[in-house]
Amino acid sequence: MKFGVVIFPGSNCDEDIIYVLEHVMGQEVVRLWHKDHDLQGAEFIVLPGGFSYGDYLRSGAIARFSPILQEIIAYANKGGYLMGICNGFQILAEAGLVPGALLHNRQRKFICDNVYLKAQTTNSLITSQLDLNRAYKIPVAHGEGNYFADNDTLKALNDHDQVLFRYCDAAGNVTEAANPNGSSENIAGVCNRSRNVFGMMPHPERAADSLLGNEDGLGIFESVLNTAFS
Repeated sequence: MKFGVVIFPGSNCDEDIIYVLEHVMGQEVVRLWHKDHDLQGAEFIVLPGGFSYGDYLRSGAIARFSPILQEIIAYANKGGYLMGICNGFQILAEAGLVPGALLHNRQRKFICDNVYLKAQTTNSLITSQLDLNRAYKIPVAHGEGNYFADNDTLKALNDHDQVLFRYCDAAGNVTEAANPNGSSENIAGVCNRSRNVFGMMPHPERAADSLLGNEDGLGIFESVLNTAFS
C-alpha cells in the first residue's frame, strides 16, 4: 500500500509515522507538502501529530484550509482512506470529516503520558485485527484532546458503531478515572459514517518499535495492511 503523510508547518510527528510505515511495516511512503495539490497516487493518507500552523486560532483550524486539504477532502468524499492522529484528528474534526470537536483538556494542561485504550469495534480498517478485550498502552501528547459531541451525535456514533477507541485503565475498565482529558464517554477515536476516515488522539506510531519498549500500537498498522490486502 502506498501511504501519503502530510507535512504542515509545525508538524512534529511526521517523521515518526514515516519511520514506522517505511522501516517497521515495509511500505512505500510519499511526503505531501501542505501547499501541494498532488496526492502522488497515495492510497492511504495520514495527517500526523504536531502543531500545524502553530495551532493559532484553534488546533487544526488553519490547516483545515490548506491547499492539500482541499484535495484530501475530495479524496475522502470519494471513499479514499484517511487517518488523523492527534493534531490530525483535530484537523479532521475542523474539516467536518468526522463528527465532534476537540476541546481544551478539562484540567487546562498539556498531557504527555502513557494511557490505555480499548478498541470498541473490529468493523474498521484500523481496528480489524485488535483484541476487544485487551487494554493497549499508547502515548498521548496534547492540550486539546477533550473529545466533545452533543447527545444526538453521541447516540448516532454509538448506533452506527463509529466509536473506535475509549480510554480505559490497565485492566481494560472504561472508567472516569481512566479518562485523561475529559472526553465525552471516554472516546479516544472515531470514524465517519462511511468508515473510511479515522481519527484518534493517542499516538500509535510512538508505540510501534521494539526499541521503544512498547509495540502496542503495531496492531493498528497491521490492521490496515491485513484488511486492505485480504
